[in-house]
Amino acid sequence: MNEDLASLESSYQEKLTEYVFLSELLQESWLVRGQQIAVMRPDVDNAGYDLVLECAGEIRHIQLKSSRWDAKTSRQGVNASLGDIPGGCVIWLFHENDGGRVKLKYQFFGGSPGEKPELGDKVDKHTKANAQGVKTPRANRRVLNKGQFKPVKDLDELIDTLFPKSQPPG
Repeated sequence: MNEDLASLESSYQEKLTEYVFLSELLQESWLVRGQQIAVMRPDVDNAGYDLVLECAGEIRHIQLKSSRWDAKTSRQGVNASLGDIPGGCVIWLFHENDGGRVKLKYQFFGGSPGEKPELGDKVDKHTKANAQGVKTPRANRRVLNKGQFKPVKDLDELIDTLFPKSQPPG
């Protein structure tokens, strides 16, 4: 896909990436591991998370972030409310178009299920400046640097990270 078109259609790309992620997650969980993951979504995007996943009695509130594989961004702004939620976490999806199919890589930020994530106190700023040319703080957003995320080798490892109790015997 033309990169200029991709940037114009960023919300479309974001949703496509989310659906590919959910499809891969549910297929891996059900068809390979024999486990069900329940998926819930908030109607309003103000609670600090995009998805709620439940598996083997463990619940994760997940904020999704996405970037192209070759993106130079080294940080993400996340909703500060996520830090108040036990089991809250961020999954950074890195996508690429591979012969007409979206391929994903994953990075994870957060703790164990039931543990509140420590987002730190670095406040994010608006991407656009105000009339005075100042990028003002966004009080309800925190900055996470790429180095705070744990690279995840594959979907199986991501599921084990999200839901440690769900690890298949082996």
